[in-house]
Amino acid sequence: MALLLFGVFILLLFSGIPVAFSMGISSLVYVYFADIPLVIIPQKMYAGIDVFVLLCVPGFILAGNLMNSGGITERIIGFCNALLGHVRGGLGLANVGASMIFAGISGTAVADTASIGAVLIPAMKNEGYEADFSCAVTASSSTVGPIIPPSLPMIIAGTLTGLSVSKLFLAGAIPGIVLGLSLMGVSYMISTKRGHPKGKRHSLREILRKSVDAFWAILMPIIILGGIIGGVFTPTEASIVVVMYAFFVGIVIYHELALRSILKIMLETTITTASIMVLVGFANLFAWILTTEQIPQFIAETILKMTQNKYLILLLVNLLLLFVGAFMETIAALLILFPVLLKLATSVGIDPIHFAIICVLNLIIGLTTPPVGVCLFVSSSIGKISLGTLTKAILPFLAVSLIVLLLVTYIPQLSLFLPSLLLK
Repeated sequence: MALLLFGVFILLLFSGIPVAFSMGISSLVYVYFADIPLVIIPQKMYAGIDVFVLLCVPGFILAGNLMNSGGITERIIGFCNALLGHVRGGLGLANVGASMIFAGISGTAVADTASIGAVLIPAMKNEGYEADFSCAVTASSSTVGPIIPPSLPMIIAGTLTGLSVSKLFLAGAIPGIVLGLSLMGVSYMISTKRGHPKGKRHSLREILRKSVDAFWAILMPIIILGGIIGGVFTPTEASIVVVMYAFFVGIVIYHELALRSILKIMLETTITTASIMVLVGFANLFAWILTTEQIPQFIAETILKMTQNKYLILLLVNLLLLFVGAFMETIAALLILFPVLLKLATSVGIDPIHFAIICVLNLIIGLTTPPVGVCLFVSSSIGKISLGTLTKAILPFLAVSLIVLLLVTYIPQLSLFLPSLLLK
């Protein structure tokens, strides 16, 4: 029966059916032919989404949409450009820097690519940067989003396994910063080699003005992390706090959040949240079937027969997730594979928080890897270049992302230092 489940799932997936519905339909076929009562479908779907911590998903999505509509993107870009624009290839560095700051608000790579890219890709092309480089640096830097907190994939990982979302948020901070700085280094080297333009050096007064202008935007991720670390509120409560903060800043401080646009923002947030919840519900049903068929035990036993060395197991897991990430969206892959692989990892003594960061980092790299790299499609459509051209341009950024992945994989303290220091 497991072959029937996977056969239908893969067939639907390669037919262009969305991952959520591919899981749902294949699960329905399995339940029907296994002669299991159909009532199990709504029961397992409801059990998957009936988790308190998932309440923070719509909150963070709404906060990001409100701040983006309220002028935050332009202010973050202006601030980063004032600091870095005078360096060779400064707009590329500002692109990465803006993504690192914006990551603390949106939590998703696709939102980062669309928001930052819509402003910076045309600006970089107008300044004399090649279209392929502009799109490549935008797509690759957006992968910092799901690592630096808040992070929707980490919320999902915590929901699936009962891991502390607060610890996961903190664990992603240093790897996210290391990834962002590494991408800056690649951007600078390519810009130096190609002779990309320098911007004007901003005066100290201009930098201070841009800093003040972006202060309220930069303060948002500080509120999220500070409140969680200080025990003021939980991640779920933090999402509500930042929504209220976003309303206040967008309307009272920046004066760019029009009341008439609130309905549209709420609708976009509802659609995005609903799609995630449907995905979570179907994935919980799919995961229950996998457990019934003892697939997790089979995978664990197969890998453990090959080796019980945890370092080799981590390498095999990385290869598996990089392959899956090239074909499947991050959250969907996380829902299906993370609980399975976590049991394997903990059985050989790998810290679950550390392993969660490894999994998320692997899968977000897939967002910039063909053939189903979502960020590649978004970036290439904004820059009006072919996917093949962009794929060649992004290879240096992919290479450094893989190096960071290896560092995070084999140096656990990059992930565990902050949680152990601040959340004992």
